[in-house]
Amino acid sequence: MSLDSITQNIDESVSAFFEPIAGRLGDIVFYSVTIAGADVPLIVTWLGLAGIVFTGWFGFVQVRKFRLAVDVVRGKYDDKDSAGEVNHFQALTAAVSGTVGLGNIAGVAVAVSIGGAGATFWMILCGLLGMATKFVEVTLGVKYREVHADGTVSGGPMHYLPKGLAERFGRNGKSLGKVLAVLASIMILFFGLFGGNLFQVNQSYAQLVSVTGGEDGMMGSSGGALFFGILVAALVGIVLLGGIRSIAAVTSRLVPAMAGIYIVACLVVILVNVTAVPAAIGTIIEGAFNPEGVAGGILGALIIGFRRAAFSNEAGLGSAPIAHSAVKTKHPASEGLVALLEPFIDTVIICTMTALTIVIANPDSWGEARDGESIGGVTITSDAFATVLPWFPYILTVAVMLFAISTVLTWGYYGLKAWTYLFGRSRTSEIVYKSLYTLLAVAGSLLTLQTLIDLADAVLFMLAVINIIGLYLLAPVVRRELNNFLEYVRTRKAGGTDGDGGDKDDESARATV
Repeated sequence: MSLDSITQNIDESVSAFFEPIAGRLGDIVFYSVTIAGADVPLIVTWLGLAGIVFTGWFGFVQVRKFRLAVDVVRGKYDDKDSAGEVNHFQALTAAVSGTVGLGNIAGVAVAVSIGGAGATFWMILCGLLGMATKFVEVTLGVKYREVHADGTVSGGPMHYLPKGLAERFGRNGKSLGKVLAVLASIMILFFGLFGGNLFQVNQSYAQLVSVTGGEDGMMGSSGGALFFGILVAALVGIVLLGGIRSIAAVTSRLVPAMAGIYIVACLVVILVNVTAVPAAIGTIIEGAFNPEGVAGGILGALIIGFRRAAFSNEAGLGSAPIAHSAVKTKHPASEGLVALLEPFIDTVIICTMTALTIVIANPDSWGEARDGESIGGVTITSDAFATVLPWFPYILTVAVMLFAISTVLTWGYYGLKAWTYLFGRSRTSEIVYKSLYTLLAVAGSLLTLQTLIDLADAVLFMLAVINIIGLYLLAPVVRRELNNFLEYVRTRKAGGTDGDGGDKDDESARATV
């Protein structure tokens, strides 16, 4: 029996078993109601509403404290002697590498095909609102993180939900928090194995095949797929063994490199067509408020834009606090401010650059997708670049590979933290997880397992429901942490010292909860 037939049989068997489960769960999680002719997914509304609430609650913190956030990333307020494993910049790049990925390339193309150019406007707005949500969840992630005896750190919703709820609501909060923590860990682990790993490897392999002659090319065979899978698995395994320090060392170089390559390519297309920029911006604004051919009109374009942004930057899902929790700081809100830059980079900059490039270049494939002749995706983005840079599909392949590998690395770390929360931090436990994760990376180039990936998406967004309820309940804690950090900043600027203010702030916050 050939390798192709074996993988096909596995795909079919897995799909047959999980398809009913994935379908039913997907119907629940992504349930939509029809308003003014547009299908409005309740989960997207839930994520968008959180952004609105936290933006108001913290007085537009993403605008007022943007400059301070940049200063913190630059190291102006680093706490080098604090508990943690990485600096602010490394924590940011590690988290960004988990959100910036194929969705920024293919997903945006789908959004502007279905929702028209106007979806870009609403995508930007959702990204700006998501900055406030990210600030809240990451501040909690750092505040309630667990620092182990060996200096390593564990954080995320599986830690701040039980600890925070117990702190605020006593025994009942503690019991509820433990249940939510287990559910959160299961959801993060499941998505990490299949959505953050297998899917990324599968899609990057597909792009590689497309530029090397297709199925008849040198990478199109099952042998080529196996070689690619083993290569990626080896790279991921080596880095994953080094923990967050190793991952951060790689992503702190990889993320700026891949983002730089991609943004420069976008700028080349935009500059070559610079005279078309005003018209393109006008098309985006007009399409946001007067869209043509979009079901539901303005509301339809808004929902599509919000859906793309929410799925891309992961604000409110509880994943990013895991990476950010490893930061060296005594002030949780300092990393919360750093984290609000994440949706800005992912959605406001990279997703917008993709959309603007497509609108300006206006490739034939985009027109076909808008007319319903094709689904579109990464092909549209590639064609947009090819209008100016005919050889760019090869560069895009490199970018896709970098995006995918960085995402696999970061979700490997997220999954590890969920795994160890469920099964303990023993060396044997960690080796079992890392072995399983690397084996799935190999399988990613051979199998599609689309049903499992669909199930993983539904599971991850179930986490948003649990996580955001916790964020609402713990928002007063975040306000105190922000005030504590701002006082520390004022003291530093006045030439004073903080002393052990971070610890005192924590004690004060706990005493007043």
